[in-house]
Amino acid sequence: MSDCDEQTIARLRKAGLRPTRQRRDLARLLFTECQEAVTAEGLHAVASRSGIKVSLATVYGTLHNFCTVGLIREVSIDSRRYFDKNPDNRQYFYFEDDKRLVGVTETETGVKSVPSPPQGQHVSRVDVVVRLKRAEP
Repeated sequence: MSDCDEQTIARLRKAGLRPTRQRRDLARLLFTECQEAVTAEGLHAVASRSGIKVSLATVYGTLHNFCTVGLIREVSIDSRRYFDKNPDNRQYFYFEDDKRLVGVTETETGVKSVPSPPQGQHVSRVDVVVRLKRAEP
């Protein structure tokens, strides 16, 4: 068993998930091969190219399991669901022409703080999405 497999199994167990073959395979792809936030369809395509036989329904279920235990986070944009392997509050560039979501830093977006919430409320999570389109020639 490789170090990557051992790390994947340890990550799943620490999150309270049983390291089934599908979870191990999808987690390994998600955390080692996907550089950007990915849709379930995108991860399914990566799995297929890697020779991993798994249904799209299993990919969706696995990603939702990963979200539930805090391994990843879901970000919805225009009815599309993206899954980001960084579960912390994030800021993103969304490339509208390519339907890509890329995590960036506050330096890149310029957003360094959020307004104080109204009395009796607290900020549960912050998603900053900067939408980008190709410039017209």
